[in-house]
Amino acid sequence: MGERIGIPRTVSASRDIAAPADLLFELIADPARQPEWDGNDNLDAAPEGQRVRAIGDVFRMRLTNEQVRENRVTEFEEGRRIAWLPAPVGEPAPGHLWRWELSPLPDGGTRVTHTYDWTDLRDEQRLPRARATTADRLAASLDRLAALTEGR
Repeated sequence: MGERIGIPRTVSASRDIAAPADLLFELIADPARQPEWDGNDNLDAAPEGQRVRAIGDVFRMRLTNEQVRENRVTEFEEGRRIAWLPAPVGEPAPGHLWRWELSPLPDGGTRVTHTYDWTDLRDEQRLPRARATTADRLAASLDRLAALTEGR
């Protein structure tokens, strides 16, 4: 699989949100809450009780196309950082990663950076969707998180 010239395989967006990091992190680390703020409009539902607490945790999410994904947590620092690799149930991860990084700001808000990294994506059928996941799509999730949390 050759990489096409000029197409970055890591995309990210950042936003300062007027809400504390712990509140934002709860919405991100609890899969049942993720469809509320998903800017890709790709997430349908996840069972309650899957709140992520450590590297190696696995949570399941049903997508809007009714497929189910197992998401293996590869990075975790409570309140600050979380990342996972999605995969079809019972299959190896195809190699794309979702990451969230939260940095508290002096005013009580939080700088949130959302990254989609498909550097290691090996499934040719997933490449068109990966290419379509732009910074604008990631920023939409940040905007929705802000709408859910600012002023609470």
